Amino acid sequence: MANYLEMSQRQQIIALRRLGWGVRKVARETGRHRATVEKIAVALGLKAPPPTAKCTKTPADPAAPPRSAAPVRRPFVAAAFQTEITAFVAQGETAQVIYQQLVERHGYAHSYDSVKRYVRHLRATLGRPRIVGVMHHAPGEEAQVDDFQGAPTWHPERQRYVRPWVFRMTLCHTRHGYEEPVWRLDLPTFLRLHERAFRALQGVPQVIRHDNMTAGVSRACFVDPDSNTRYLAFAAHWHFPPLPTRPYTPQENGKEERAGGYVKHTAYTTGQRFSGADALAQHAAHLVRWNARWAQTRIHGTTRRQVLTHFLEVEQPALRPCPAENFALFECGTRTVHIDGHVEVQGAFYPLPRDRVTRLLGERVQVRWDDHLVRVYHAETELIVHARRPPGTWALAPGQREDSLVSSQRAHLPLLIRRCGDVAPALRRWAEAAFEARGIRTFKLLQGVLGLLKQQHISRAVAAAAADSAAQLHHYRYKQFQQHLARHLRQASQSTGAAPSPERALLTEHPVIRDMAQYTLADLLHAAALHLPPQDGV
Repeated sequence: MANYLEMSQRQQIIALRRLGWGVRKVARETGRHRATVEKIAVALGLKAPPPTAKCTKTPADPAAPPRSAAPVRRPFVAAAFQTEITAFVAQGETAQVIYQQLVERHGYAHSYDSVKRYVRHLRATLGRPRIVGVMHHAPGEEAQVDDFQGAPTWHPERQRYVRPWVFRMTLCHTRHGYEEPVWRLDLPTFLRLHERAFRALQGVPQVIRHDNMTAGVSRACFVDPDSNTRYLAFAAHWHFPPLPTRPYTPQENGKEERAGGYVKHTAYTTGQRFSGADALAQHAAHLVRWNARWAQTRIHGTTRRQVLTHFLEVEQPALRPCPAENFALFECGTRTVHIDGHVEVQGAFYPLPRDRVTRLLGERVQVRWDDHLVRVYHAETELIVHARRPPGTWALAPGQREDSLVSSQRAHLPLLIRRCGDVAPALRRWAEAAFEARGIRTFKLLQGVLGLLKQQHISRAVAAAAADSAAQLHHYRYKQFQQHLARHLRQASQSTGAAPSPERALLTEHPVIRDMAQYTLADLLHAAALHLPPQDGV
C-alpha cells in the first residue's frame, strides 16, 4: 500500500519550499523523505534549476554529435576549510570532532550535516584503502569460537518454532570445525560444548579465542577484559589459555566469523525447518551430515587443500591430548564472613579456619561449590574445604564435635549441671531432675541457684540439704529453692548455737527525727508559700 500524504502536510511542504528552504531541511523538519519533498517541489515548479558553470566554453564543432549536459555538483559549504578538514581526516578524526573544531576555531555557522557530507566526500576521493594484515596460524596453535542462530526448530516446551543457538569451533590452520545447536548458551552449556568439540576433534588447541560473550567474559574491556572465573578454571583443566577479542573488533576473530557465515548460508536451505518432539536432535544430526558431506570434503579457497585431509595430516597431530575426565562444573560467588565466622552457601553455613577468622570478619571472600564440596578462597588462596551440607545446617570446623552444633544455652547447660555436682551430688541430682521437668528453661534456674549459693557463701552441707528437700517435694522453681535454703540455714544456725542475725526494726526516736506534732497544717502551708513565685498585689 502506497504512503498517503495528507493535504495539510503537502501544503506545509509547499509553504516551506516557497520560503526558500532546502529539500534536506524541509525533510528534516516535516519528517518526510527527501524524495517525497523533491517530488512535490518538481510537480509545482518550485525546484531551482541546477547552477550553470561560469567558465568560458569553447565553441563546439557543428559536425560533432550533441552531448548531454552533465549535472554540476553543488559546492560544499565546508569546502572553505578544505586544508584543515583534510588534515583532520588524515589524522583519523571523526566528523563530529572536526565540526566542533571548526565551530571553536573559526565560528563555523553551518550545520553538522554539512561537515559530515564533506568529510564523507573527502574520504571517498582522497582516502586510501586501509591495509589489513593476514593472521597466519601454525597447526594446532589456535581455535576460534562463536555462535549464530540456526534454522527454525520446534521447541516442545514453548510450543512454537525457535531459532536455536549454533555453537561453532573452527581450527584456524585447516578451517576444520565442529558445530552443535542448543536452546540456551549459558555457561554450563558453553563449557560442555567445548568438551564435546575437543572430543570430536580428538585434541585441544593451544589457544581458544572467543568474543565478549558473558559465558566467557565477566567484565568487558577494550584492552584488558576479565575472563569468567569458571571459564578460567575450565581452561586450566583442559590446558589452554582463553583469549577474548576486543569489543567491536570482529577482524580479530575473522576466521570464525567467516566460517560461521559459511555454515549459516550453506548448511540450510531457504525455508528449512525442523519439527517434531526431537527437532533439536534432528537439527544436530543434519549439521553432522552436512559437515561430513560438504564442509570436510571441500577444497578451501585459502589453503587450496581438502579440509579433512589437511586436518588429519597436519593439524590433528599438533593438538594436545584430551584429559581423561571432563571438567567438574561448579558455582562461584563472593560472600561476607559473618560475625560468627561462617559464610552462607545455598542456605547452609560453613566455618572458616580459627587462625584466620578474626582477621576476616566482615571481609569478602570467594566461594566455589559443586554437588559435593565447598571451597573458600581469599586473595586467590584456598582457606578451607568443606563437604556440602543441606540447607539450614552447619558444617563442622576441623576438630569440632557434632554435639557442639547446638544452641549456646543448650551447649552451656551440661556445664552448669557439672558445676552443681562440684558443689554437692544432691544438688546435681536436683538439677538433673529439674531439667527433666522444665527442659531448657532450667538454664536460667541453675544460673540463679549457683549465683545465690556463691553470694551468700552457703556451705556444701546446707546446699545439699536444701536440694534433697526440694527434690522430695518436686520443687523446681527459684523461689521454692530459696525458701528451702533459708529454712536449712536457720536449722544450721540453731544446731550450732550461733546467735541468729538481728532483725532490723524501724526507728521512731532519733535526734534528727522531729516530733510529729510539729508537722501542722500551718507549717506545711508556710513551707509551700516559701517556694511559690511572687504575685502582683501580694
